[in-house]
Order: sequence, then C-alpha cells, then structure tokens
Amino acid sequence: MEAARLQAAIRAATAAGWLCPDPLSGDTGAALVLHDLDLLDAHLDALGAAFPSSALHAVAVKANPVAGILDHIAARGFGMEAASAGELALALDRTAPGRVVFDSPCKTWTDLRTALQAGVHLNLDSLQELLRVETLAQEQPPTGPVGLRINPDVGAGRIAATSTAVKGSKFGIDLAAHRDAIVAAYARHPWLNALHVHVGSQGCDLDLLVAGAAAVVDLAERIEAAGGHVAILDIGGGLPAGYGEDGDPGPSFEAYAQALRQARPVLFTDRFRLVTEFGRRVHAAAGLALARVEATKVSGGRRIAVTHLGADLFVRAVYRPAQWRHRITVHAPDGSLKQGPRMPWDIVGPLCFSGDRLAKGRQLPALEPGDLVAIHDAGAYTLSMWSRYNSRLAPAVVGLRGAEPTLSLLKPAETIDDLRRFWGA
Repeated sequence: MEAARLQAAIRAATAAGWLCPDPLSGDTGAALVLHDLDLLDAHLDALGAAFPSSALHAVAVKANPVAGILDHIAARGFGMEAASAGELALALDRTAPGRVVFDSPCKTWTDLRTALQAGVHLNLDSLQELLRVETLAQEQPPTGPVGLRINPDVGAGRIAATSTAVKGSKFGIDLAAHRDAIVAAYARHPWLNALHVHVGSQGCDLDLLVAGAAAVVDLAERIEAAGGHVAILDIGGGLPAGYGEDGDPGPSFEAYAQALRQARPVLFTDRFRLVTEFGRRVHAAAGLALARVEATKVSGGRRIAVTHLGADLFVRAVYRPAQWRHRITVHAPDGSLKQGPRMPWDIVGPLCFSGDRLAKGRQLPALEPGDLVAIHDAGAYTLSMWSRYNSRLAPAVVGLRGAEPTLSLLKPAETIDDLRRFWGA
C-alpha cells in the first residue's frame, strides 16, 4: 500500500475509533487489519481475464474467512473453495452450491452427505472416501460434480510444508500406486466426472504448477479411453504471492495461464470446464496489519519494540522467518511514514514466549511508544490462523475503497464477552 494511502487510512481509522495510537487511551484499537478492496478487485479482475470465461474461480475460504470479504467476493460472482464443514457453511451462506468446491482432506460421513445433498462440487481425497460416496449414492445420486484429488508426485517447491504433490503427501490419491483403480472408478460411475490436483502453495514455481495440471489432463485422456468421462478439471491454486522488501508481487495470473496454454492447449478449449482455487495470490497483498508500539527497551545490546501483534496473527512469519519475511514500515501516530537514520530493531509481539519475534535486527527508523508498525502483505493466512494463546482478542478488519480512502468495518474487534463464549463461560 502506498504511503499516502496508508496515512489517509490511519487517520480515518483513528477518527472512527477503530485504531488508537495513544497508549494512554487503553487497549481498544491497539491493532487493526486493513484490507484494500480496490486491490482485491484488481486481483479478481486479473484472474477472470486470464482464464476462459466459463471457468469457475473458487477463492479459498481458508486464506481469508472474514465475512465481509467473503460477501464481497460472492457479490463479484466468484465462487468459494471450502476445506472444512465450517468453511462449507460460510460458503453456502453467501453463494449458490454450484459455485462452491468442497475439498476437506478429512471428511466424515456427515460431511459427505451434506455436500452431496447440497449439490456442491465435491473432491474426494482417498479411495476410502470414494467407497463412502458409492454407498451414499445409493440413497441419493450426486447432483453436483464429484472428482478425485490426485497426487501426481511432481515434486516439492522451495517450502516443504506447503508442498502437497510429493511422495508421502497427506493429500490426494497416489497416482503412481493407484492409476488402474482410479481409471476403473471413472468407468464404473457416470457421476464421477471431475479431476482435482493441487501441488502446493507458496514456494511452488510455475513449472511445478503446470506439471500438476498436465498430469490430470493426461489422466483424463486415459479415463476417456477406458470408457469414463471427465468434464471438469480443478487445477487448484498455489500461485505464489510476493513477500519481502523488494515488493515483487510474484508471477501474474496471465503468466500462469500462458504457461498452461503452452503445455496443454486443451485447457483453453471447451473440452473441459476449468476450476481454480486461488487464495494467497488473491488476498495477500491486499491486507496490511497495524500494531501499536507499546514499549521499547534495550536488552543485550538489542533494540526491542513491543507491539500488539506477533505470533497470534503471523504464525508462519514468527516460526519460519526465512520463508515468510513480511515487509515492515514504521509510522507516526498520524500515519506519516517515519524517516531518519535506520538502526537494527527486533519487533516483538505480546505473547508469553521468547520466540514471539516478528522481525529480528530489521533496519528501521527510531521507534517509540505510540508509533505504528505496519506489516505488509498480511491479507492471507493471517487472521484465519489466529492463535488463542494468552487469550488475546482478535483485531477489527476494515475495508478500504477509493483514493481517499473510504473505510468500512468488515469485522468488529473481538470483545472480552466473545472470548468468554469461546472458552465456554
């Protein structure tokens, strides 16, 4: 987010009472998440333009489940990908079943029955799930698409924990080991009419993503030759987003589509209906988190700024800083970008463990209580991974629109009563 836009947003959020840089005023507004709806729209527009108009783009709920943001996505005509019963409910609350993809890797009988009755696009993660659906289909034949998630074992990206198409993966059906059983299942069941692949998330380059998609195209051709039929190819998501100081946004949707078109041109004909499941690439750059500096200290020669966000919101950045290095800027209470000589600072969070450090030795201007630390590229896999440790209260989420910008509350800050309900009081 540009400095002028951010400064205007900080001023507006402070005036509205959603942000409070003044430590004397207490806890309310000590942290805030901003989501740039204009940038989100730009990403959605680019995604829609890169693929055939018939494609269903099911944005991953797990990347950002804030109701106001899901409502915005649904209003734009995009679908949703759900990976749990809860996410499925959130998706069905705001869009038609035909625009919902259900991908949970651990589905109960109830999950499967609910999905089949609703008529959502159902991707099965194992041959055992297929057996369950075979039983349920005797009660009620599926009315929505049903596919198998395939593990094509095309290799890992740069981050092992976010690579899913590898030997021993917890996701999908191993193609090499079960190719014949997969082909036979499609020949046996006319309602089995889709294929799904997702090779991973951040750290996977275009070649890896294309290899996964190519594998299911080739498998579809083998299924057709054996008497089955595949009408839909779900190629998942996984396009990486840019993090770090250089501001590189990462490969574009158009670049990915071009690579797919070169590798398997059939994907851009009317032979298959394409489904995608992007999440991080849609949301990450649109989000920014603000944390008030509550105190500063020097310990062991290290300058330390104690803030109101850490591993509660940025789990991956704290535990794996080499892979998840967020850009950080420092702002005065009025939102203006702080200038002056840079020096190494540790930006630490509020949680009671020593590893709660969002940045270590980061070169930043002088910090003091009341300043605001802005953590960029915070729109995906942040609030959805919120930690309950120390019973911290989740911050409000505010949407930004227009050049000024205009702000709207998408999700109120959590209250003590909300917390009591969570813990069963």
